[in-house]
This record gives sequence, C-alpha cells and structure tokens, in this order.
Amino acid sequence: MKVLFMFGGLPHYYNLVLNRLNQVPGLEVVVVAPSNQSKNVGAGVHQTLEGIDFKVHFLEEYQTVYGKTFFKNFSQLIRQENPDVIVTIWPYVVGFVYNIPLLALIKSKGIKLILKEIPFKIPKYQEARQFYAEGGIVTEDLKTNLNRNSLLFRLKYDLVTYVRKIYYNLMDAHVNYIEEAYDIIGSYGVDKRKIFITYNSPDTDIIYAAKEKIKDLPPILPPNPHRLLHVGRLIKWKRVDMLIEVFSRLTDEYPDAELVIVGNGPEEATLKNQVQALGLSQSVHFTGAIYDTETLGRYFTAAAVYVLAGLGGLSINEAMTFEKPIVCSECDGTEKKLVREGYNGKYFKEGDADSLYQVLQELLANPQQLAQMGKRSEEIIRNEVNIHTVIKGYVAAFNFVTNHKYHLQYTPTATTEKVNKL
Repeated sequence: MKVLFMFGGLPHYYNLVLNRLNQVPGLEVVVVAPSNQSKNVGAGVHQTLEGIDFKVHFLEEYQTVYGKTFFKNFSQLIRQENPDVIVTIWPYVVGFVYNIPLLALIKSKGIKLILKEIPFKIPKYQEARQFYAEGGIVTEDLKTNLNRNSLLFRLKYDLVTYVRKIYYNLMDAHVNYIEEAYDIIGSYGVDKRKIFITYNSPDTDIIYAAKEKIKDLPPILPPNPHRLLHVGRLIKWKRVDMLIEVFSRLTDEYPDAELVIVGNGPEEATLKNQVQALGLSQSVHFTGAIYDTETLGRYFTAAAVYVLAGLGGLSINEAMTFEKPIVCSECDGTEKKLVREGYNGKYFKEGDADSLYQVLQELLANPQQLAQMGKRSEEIIRNEVNIHTVIKGYVAAFNFVTNHKYHLQYTPTATTEKVNKL
C-alpha cells in the first residue's frame, strides 16, 4: 500500500512518526512538501531532511483563487506515484472541494482520502456561528482579524462552516488526536465509523533509548528541587511571558528556584528583556533550541516540574516520558488524555497568572507528591499514549479505507508481520 501525505513542511518530530509508518511491512510512505517557504508552518518550527527514510517530493506552493494554498502540479504527481491513499491536512483539504478535475482524477483512480487533524478549536456544526462570533480562533500572536459585528463576517464564517461540512464528508476516513473528534466531526454528518483516534506522540522508543543512555551521565545542572522547565517555540501563544511573571513571584518564597527555558523564536528578545527587567538573570536560563534527544532529556531529568503556560502539545509527552509532573491549562486538546488532575499533574485556569502561581506554589511545597506524579506520568506514556498507539491508529484507518485489501498488520517492532496483498 502506498500512502501519500501532504504537509506544509518537514518538522523533525513528525518525520520520526513517518519513518515508523514507512517501516510497517507492506506500507510505503511518500510525502509532498512545499519547495518554497510555506505559510502553513508556525514560526520557529524546526524542519529537517536529516534521518528520513521515506520519499519526498517538493512542489511549489501557490495561493489559490479561493484564498488557501495548494501545490502546483499535484495532479501530475498523483499520476506519477499512483498512491492508494492520500492523507491531507488543513488548508490543502479545501483544494479537494474547489478543484473538481483533481477530485475526479482521484475518484477515477480509486484513491482514498483521509483528513488528519487534532481537531482543536473546531466548533461543532450547530455551534459554529456562535464560536466564530466570540472570536474562537486566534493566531500564534494571539490576534484575531475578525470584525464580528459585520454582515461580511457572518457570511464568511457561514461559508467556512458549509465548506467544512462538504470536505469532512468527502473524506473516506479521518485520523484525529483527540477523542472529542467523534462528537465534533460527527456533528457535520460524518459516520463515526470513519473516525479513527491515533492520539499524538513523538517516537517514544527513541526517547526511552535516550533516557537509558543518559541515566549514568552526570547531571547537566546541579540538583534543585525547585527547578521549572519550559520547552517549546518562543511565540506569544506559549505564554512564556506569563510563566516568567509567575516565576518572579515564586522566588519570594523559593529564593533558590530556577526556570529553564528551552527553545527559540520571535519572542526571544522580548522575553530576555522581561527577565532582565525583573532582576531574574541569575535564575532564569535560556538554552536556545535543543533537538538532540539525549541533551534535551538531560534537561527534562534535571527539572522538578514541567510547565506549559500556553498552547502546545508534544512537549508534554516528552516530559512525561522523563517522569515529570505536568502543569498546564488548555494546550491543544491532547492534554486531556495525558494530564489527570491531582494524579500526574495539575491544571490552572487558562491565561490566569494567579491560578498558575497557586498551582506551582502548592506543588513545589510537596516534593514527595511531585515524585509520585512523575512516576504516574511515565506509566501513562508507557501504557496508553506512545508511538505504537499512533501507528496502530493509522494502520486501522488505512485498512478501513482500502477495505482491508492489503491486510496491514502492525506489531511494536513493525518487522515480524507480513502483508498478503490480494
């Protein structure tokens, strides 16, 4: 079975997932990505070709007449590769609605379409107008360009909802990160049997291997029971500014407290100025971006608590693999499966600095509780959400849309099962 994925780039973390899919016996992964700088990749997302073992086609991305981007010469690529399945994402999925010749080509070849999304900040069909009227979507800069009182706004987002209903029902299946997808996508009239939950995970086998390698290395930082850690791009919706503000208050009670910030991005200079203005230069440390799993793992190991003050996702999985308790609010929806209140972490009220302060103050006062929460975090990763749950979810969707034509089977090693193509 050949599966063609459409992506706005090649982020390092998802390349590892695609590598694992490409190792499933009988499954070949092909990726199409923009040859030019895409508008569909967030600021500071690390992309690389290093270590990939799947085929990549780079096509020019262009602005369509309906306002979204798509790939030039995509139809020619379809004829060249002749995939069994296409996995698409927003905004490329819209192209299958407006490009009738392309859709006809896909149907004529019997190619199946799968939409991959979280879905996060997607309203139920019946609630869509109210959702948009309340400013439900913002950018990475925490801005919205909606003029919610205008007739044009209502017409625009009624059209958005209508088009979403069309492309949701055009798909032969959906792969999603969160279980809420059954209700959200189902509200648009999609048969729930077409909805598959993969969850979201980095390659946890690689992380566990790194964890084993670094366990006997000396600490990368001196021991500190009051050390907080943030990992992620330095953009506004991560709310690192709020975390720094709260940390400043915590140092009154815990003078030895430290905050380690791993990542880079457009907000880096602003955040460093904030740290200097608050007199925290000795206790807040910026490491820059770290993509080496072992080095990053040593920072996770050195932390007492992992804090995600704003939106995000995969860093929670990584921290949990390294046995860290998690503090977060609303992230990207995936946190609901991972973080259980009072069990392996705690939630604070979204955007509320006082709530975050109270949660961190309570946790730092109880190191034994932190240790127990950390162990529970790792158990959730090992038993419930990991690279194998992701691959199994994809394989189930691929088998479904092809009516089990290829009988794909997946085991944790992905090497022992054979495929019998009919």
